[in-house]
Amino acid sequence: MYTPKPHIENDLATLHAGIRAWSFGTLITVGPSGASATHLPFLLDAQDDGPGLLTTHLSKKNPQFDELRAGAEVLAIFQGPHAFVTPSWYVKQSTFPTWNYTAIHARGTPRVIEERMAIHAVLRRTVALYDTPLGGNWDFDAMPFDFVAPRLDMIAAVEIPVRVLEGKFKLNQDRSEEDRKGVIAALERLGEPQGVAVAGLMRQQMALTVAG
Repeated sequence: MYTPKPHIENDLATLHAGIRAWSFGTLITVGPSGASATHLPFLLDAQDDGPGLLTTHLSKKNPQFDELRAGAEVLAIFQGPHAFVTPSWYVKQSTFPTWNYTAIHARGTPRVIEERMAIHAVLRRTVALYDTPLGGNWDFDAMPFDFVAPRLDMIAAVEIPVRVLEGKFKLNQDRSEEDRKGVIAALERLGEPQGVAVAGLMRQQMALTVAG
């Protein structure tokens, strides 16, 4: 990922927080027929000996399944909030429009898991993360295993020990404090959710700069 120095984010805690917040990512492989991409929910575990462990699951009917089995390095992309920025929001306007955005790239060699109970464990964790907090009446653990088992045979779990973790937080770090404040105020005034989220990240970035 092309990342000019002002936009590099390499704090592991910040990157992990970003992956967890933007956990519906894009898994990319390159096989004999070219590049493939699947959009998937990811689980993240911290590791003592690396940047982290990503876990997901997908259908065995997905052509990408065979590419994952082949064990070539994969790329997982986690896209955070983004917003268009016009020079009209700057004090010094002799420049061009741009786009503020956040993204995290994770690379690693996948391990495909096809054992039923291991897949079941991944699904239980996924349900606990995404479904249980909603407080609904559906209970995955209450479903008869005979009903669940055929579905487990149709999918595979994938673990990706992350080898390289890159973060790009492009938040006007190369502009003056006055210009950055102008962008924050404009994005908050517009009230578009993505823009408001970008403004919040810009505020955090400015606070860290001042503290540093």
